[in-house]
Amino acid sequence: MPLARSLSMTSLNGLPQWEDEDLPVEDLLLFEVSWEVTNKVGGIYTVIQTKAKTTADEWGENYFLIGPYFEQNVKTQVEFCEPPNPAVKKAMDTMKSQGCQVFFGRWLIEGSPYVLLFDIGSAAWNLDKWKGEFWEVSNIGIPFHDREANDAVIFGSLTAWFLKELSCQFDDKPSIIAHFHEWQAGVGLILSRSQKLPVATIFTTHATLLGRYLCAASIDFYNNLDQFDIDKEAGERQIYHRYCMERASVHCAHVFTTVSQITATEAEHMLKKSPDVVTPNGLNIKKFSAMHEFQNLHSMYKARIQEFIRGHFYGHLDFSLDKTLFFFIAGRYEFSNKGADMFLEALSRLNFLLRVHKTDVTVIVFFIMPAKTNNFNVETLKGQAVRKQLWDTAQSVKEKFGRKLYNALLKGEIPDLNKILDRDDITIMKRAIFSTQRHSLPPVTTHNMIDDSNDPILNTIRRIGLFNNRTDRVKV
Repeated sequence: MPLARSLSMTSLNGLPQWEDEDLPVEDLLLFEVSWEVTNKVGGIYTVIQTKAKTTADEWGENYFLIGPYFEQNVKTQVEFCEPPNPAVKKAMDTMKSQGCQVFFGRWLIEGSPYVLLFDIGSAAWNLDKWKGEFWEVSNIGIPFHDREANDAVIFGSLTAWFLKELSCQFDDKPSIIAHFHEWQAGVGLILSRSQKLPVATIFTTHATLLGRYLCAASIDFYNNLDQFDIDKEAGERQIYHRYCMERASVHCAHVFTTVSQITATEAEHMLKKSPDVVTPNGLNIKKFSAMHEFQNLHSMYKARIQEFIRGHFYGHLDFSLDKTLFFFIAGRYEFSNKGADMFLEALSRLNFLLRVHKTDVTVIVFFIMPAKTNNFNVETLKGQAVRKQLWDTAQSVKEKFGRKLYNALLKGEIPDLNKILDRDDITIMKRAIFSTQRHSLPPVTTHNMIDDSNDPILNTIRRIGLFNNRTDRVKV
């Protein structure tokens, strides 16, 4: 039977402290708290989503995710249902009776985990009160103009309130574990500890808040980790209160984890605490029963990518797709933090070397990042339409050719291949070829970018000259 650790109510500076005591998983409730539950902002959404099935398989009906309620997200991602656990239902009903909107359902991802969603707007009238309570327990003041931090206070207060109502129903021994991700969820952890709730707490940072800001400022971050005046740097960037929320969460948690060793080193200097455990990010990759299943899928998806390329580069398709390498960079649109700046410089140098050596290898690179657009690029849509038209033409001629060949073979004749295609067929094919002529270069974007003159990726592409010219061996 799987075992887990439970909380023994001894005191450490007035707060509960962990002691080793084995309990079966069946007797525990696991809550995972994040601002990105059903709410895609960045990579944490993907981390939680990809591990949900494994966690749900292990914890079953005792695994719950807690996040914010946003109607536009919930409409397409959540199937509402009644909580199967009576204690969870009672805690929700208590909060609803006092004016808070709480929603429960299944998140429609692999594993279908239960989700508990708090409507931040419905509880906003409590903001001043909750900010005051948070100040009393932490001495951290939240500026009125920082909406994200204010939302974090509301979200955290609702989370702590729910955990309090839930824990009050368990008299004999603590049976709740709450796992918080990043500073936006940390208020709930801090309040849970200050109220001495019998809840085991875990806090995970995926990258320190101040570290993100310093890296975005083009500072030699990792080589100067021990040189930064932390308070000064956070204050200058007007995120001192956020930094304090993150640091307090780290030091209040029973268990502190990071997702990589480099983040552990970063946390040691930025947050003044080393993680108790490093839990590396991983992908939930399906194990195929046979290698050919994976190979078939790889072949199918590669063929779909190649079809897109045939349309996008119509009229300039003078390279062999069999000798083409595809590269992808994807994630939140952070030009420096995600390495897009270094990647583009490397592509410029690679393009130069491939041209100098007159290689027949082509490299096609996809940048998949969310940015503000107003519609699809007309040239991109036209390219796919031309590709489909050529395909339909080829299929039509092929069927006509096939019928003539079939009839000739039935008569015992070898048809004259020079006559099997008539003048109409030749005309149709010539018109198809003429439709592939274009006087412009294949676009480097699939959408019309808003304010493209200030877009960092497009400006770098302009500077290094990667415009999908025929002579370029690197295409974007």
